[in-house]
Amino acid sequence: MLALSASGAQAQQGAVFDVLDSRGALLGWEGVGRLDLGGGFCSGALISPDTVLTAAHCVYDTDTGTPRDSARMVFRAGYHRGQQIAARRVLRWVVPDRYAALMAAKGRATSAEAVASDVALLRLDSPLSSAEADAFRIHVAADPGTPLSVASYGRGREEVLSRQRDCALTREYQDGILGFDCDVIFGSSGAPVFVREDGRLRILSVVSSITGSGEAYGPSLPALVSGLSARLSRDGSRPPVSAGARRITLGSDRSGMTARFVTP
Repeated sequence: MLALSASGAQAQQGAVFDVLDSRGALLGWEGVGRLDLGGGFCSGALISPDTVLTAAHCVYDTDTGTPRDSARMVFRAGYHRGQQIAARRVLRWVVPDRYAALMAAKGRATSAEAVASDVALLRLDSPLSSAEADAFRIHVAADPGTPLSVASYGRGREEVLSRQRDCALTREYQDGILGFDCDVIFGSSGAPVFVREDGRLRILSVVSSITGSGEAYGPSLPALVSGLSARLSRDGSRPPVSAGARRITLGSDRSGMTARFVTP
């Protein structure tokens, strides 16, 4: 779902990835999975036994700007060459109101404001057991220079989980937008950006967009995830958002920080 420029593609080709191409190599990574959307895919990660974290732009059709049908979505935990540790259908999803408003008003979300709210939580039809996959915790904050890693199902390697373990947080922009020099590509949308804390992996952000300079962007998570988790539990019986609903929002693009998405 990410638009990748020529220079970004060249950086991607030069990136070094650990390809987790065996069941043994996947040990500890079962909570990362491929999110099949019924027409494309993204990456995602468990943050509770029945909740998946991904990018908000993954749950919208970027050609039409309409919400994707959750009934067509399947989260495949620990996906590996046509098999998975566990597969769960998605019952419903939620995104921040300001992201939904941008999509409703413009049909596309291509501003820095979109990156700042580019988060979605998905409720699965049944929880995964700890024997199947462990969920990851959200990391509160990190300083520029903090080592990061990204695990995703990128295009060209969508059948196996790959991890780039050598990248870093470069800076924090206004509105909680984080910049990092991790290489990402189509299919990496929504992938968890990890930081290691006391020997354990925590999710700092999710992959939202990339520029021609090779810097990727994602939102700061704690406040967004907390609010969305409450909504997901509270609004479980609420009907899906109508594709025809429109909301008014204020916001403008920030120079040099434009998110560009295309259909996978």
